[in-house]
Amino acid sequence: MTEIVISVFLIIGTFITLSGSLGILRFPDVYTRLHASTKASTLGVAGILIGAFLFMYFDVEIISGKLILGIIFILLTAPVSGHMISRAAHNTGVELWDGSIKDAYSEEKQDQKK
Repeated sequence: MTEIVISVFLIIGTFITLSGSLGILRFPDVYTRLHASTKASTLGVAGILIGAFLFMYFDVEIISGKLILGIIFILLTAPVSGHMISRAAHNTGVELWDGSIKDAYSEEKQDQKK
């Protein structure tokens, strides 16, 4: 049973990472590509690390603190870094995709100036 659970985490993590990589290639602008890359790194790598942690715990009978810290580090830093990169891109004038419907960040910046 544990092998099935470990395999499910590894397969899901691998699938999310692969789909995030395809999103980076297919999405039209910086902002959507950043969304795909941070989602893939957060969920995909965390799934793979959880699978590795469970393998170490059930099969080798070792509780790996490094894997726990790695999971926490990825879950905390990847979304924040994606947000800061997209904010820096917006502040330097990188345009949105033509098909974008709304730019809520620039609207809020204009409301704050008033």
